[in-house]
Amino acid sequence: MALISRMAQTIRNVARRPAPRVLTVAQAWCLTPNMIRVVFAGPELDGFPTGREGGNCKLMIPDQDESKTDFAARLRDGPAPVRRTYTVRTFDAGRQELTIDFVAHGDEGPASRWASRAKPGDFLGFAGPSTPKVTQFDADWYLVAADPSAIPVAAATLEAMPRDAKGVAIFEVTAPEDKQKIAIPAGFDVHWLIHPDPHTPSRAQEDLIRSMDWPKGRVKTCIAGESGVIKSLRAFLMNERKLPKEDMYISGYWKIGLVEDEHQKAKRDGNA
Repeated sequence: MALISRMAQTIRNVARRPAPRVLTVAQAWCLTPNMIRVVFAGPELDGFPTGREGGNCKLMIPDQDESKTDFAARLRDGPAPVRRTYTVRTFDAGRQELTIDFVAHGDEGPASRWASRAKPGDFLGFAGPSTPKVTQFDADWYLVAADPSAIPVAAATLEAMPRDAKGVAIFEVTAPEDKQKIAIPAGFDVHWLIHPDPHTPSRAQEDLIRSMDWPKGRVKTCIAGESGVIKSLRAFLMNERKLPKEDMYISGYWKIGLVEDEHQKAKRDGNA
């Protein structure tokens, strides 16, 4: 009976889920050498929820040379296109503009390949967004850390904080030119670390976090990135710093050597 009940609930959730939007590109450019910014605009964004910066979303990638009409039909009737998880960077309701940043790694993945070629008039499917990862800014101090995959969620979280918030922000990027302008509260100590080869493990973030003078008071985190780094940081924060689970957002967004579907399965199996 329990299995039947769960299946029924899943069916109800799917039925309530809004149909994917087909979004149209207004602008696309290289924000930094290794980050592509794509701005979507148009009436397809009518009713898009505000205040979701930092929430995740699913992007559905059209096949090369697929028409918008054929793609919309495939979203409705199948077969399902490739899906990848991304983060809402900004949404301007007045201008009906949604911004999403893509790590630029050439043709290694379908979303990066799409973004590297994106131009006005191009399109993709969109589902979501979720609510932001950190919504209650009631801590004495914040620890924010991100590799390139997680800069959008880290940046959105920092920009949503009260302007008198205090803490440390750590960004690990591929090259010095990948530093971005982010509206970070003045009370933050900001570090940009350089890791030229993201396909090899890095301990730089953890080493810096371990070396810090830990503050007094309540600490909240917004940390995301490669799963090997995240697994080690999570153990440190929980076992050594004794941070309560409810004060931590810490998530593996990808894993060296795995595509997203493989990584998601590894996470479900407790291996990432």
